[in-house]
Amino acid sequence: MIEFIKSIDLLILDLINGTGRPFLDPIMIFLSGKFVWIPLYLYLIFLLYEQYGKRFWIPLLFILISLTLSDQFTSSFMKPFFQRLRPCLDQSLTIVLEVVKGCGGKYGFASSHAANTMGLAVFYLMLLKKKKILAYAIVTWALMVGYSRAYLGVHYPGDVIVGFFVGGFFGYLCYQLHSLVLKKLGFSLT
Repeated sequence: MIEFIKSIDLLILDLINGTGRPFLDPIMIFLSGKFVWIPLYLYLIFLLYEQYGKRFWIPLLFILISLTLSDQFTSSFMKPFFQRLRPCLDQSLTIVLEVVKGCGGKYGFASSHAANTMGLAVFYLMLLKKKKILAYAIVTWALMVGYSRAYLGVHYPGDVIVGFFVGGFFGYLCYQLHSLVLKKLGFSLT
């Protein structure tokens, strides 16, 4: 069964990876960048301030906890535990895989990029109930970041999908804890 899953993962990676589409390379590199998203993060903090006023730090704290849990669970637990080489480091794939730019650390299961962005997206999806278009745009952004990781050859699609689940779980959990804390403090959630 594991071999079948690996073969499907490799087949999907072959379909996604950047070979033959160099015009998309700069877009995918941009999507995977860490610091290019600082304006988005500042805007998301502004949305917290807009919705919560001076108590914006409460949801911000839970978002930071979600990001920390997602990142540390994937990077400090899953990657060392499973020790699945990134596709860009797998010597058997050098003929078929195009590594667009860089490779990252040794292990790739599960994707921290996918976990972190999906954790943030799920938290905001639940938070922005009245701004559905914006909430779905943030989820779309997370999906695009995950796609870019496989396109660039630094993660298998399975790494990304599991990362999405990890981040989604921690985003949901931290949103629920945030709601509980606000209720205990006597704040309205609307």
